[in-house]
Amino acid sequence: MKILVVGATGTIGKAVADALAERHKVIRAGYKDGDVSVDLGSKTSIEEMYRSIGQVDAVISTAGLADFAPFSELDDAAYDLALQNKLMGQINLVRIGQEHISDGGSFTLTAGILSRDPMPGSVVISLANGALESFAKAAALELGRGLRVNAVSPVFVKETMEMMGMDPSTGLSAADTAKSYLAAVEGDLNGATLDAPDYA
Repeated sequence: MKILVVGATGTIGKAVADALAERHKVIRAGYKDGDVSVDLGSKTSIEEMYRSIGQVDAVISTAGLADFAPFSELDDAAYDLALQNKLMGQINLVRIGQEHISDGGSFTLTAGILSRDPMPGSVVISLANGALESFAKAAALELGRGLRVNAVSPVFVKETMEMMGMDPSTGLSAADTAKSYLAAVEGDLNGATLDAPDYA
């Protein structure tokens, strides 16, 4: 398969792209680096990316920006970032991507554990994650041509936790997290949210 990985230069995205590259042709997209660049917050940028790479068989997104901050400190800009980038950016990968994906192809989006297990400071992230899970479930009912759409819900990644000086013992490695994305692409699930620890 020819697979587009958006966010392929990030910790999870790189692990996903590397694992897929063992048996598929992978196009790596990043904000600045990669085979092609894309700004998830810009619909025009997403359209240009799709035009530049031609038809693909699957699209994976491990990208999306949202701020981690106390509820009392969240301003309009924080909500706008989460809604326009992490949420609508990934939704637009599906909306626009329908015209650029093969029959029977799949979209895999990234939500996260904070949708169902929030913590102080996670309000806008939890909001976007929950909406992405609901979007995948609902859009799966209407996509034609055998297209599938799923969401992956990662937990905290060990490598990121170590970088932040946190105890990584409760996290999951990027390589193990990547297994849930492979299951979404290579399996037949549709409208599902895949919890990353279930596939490690």
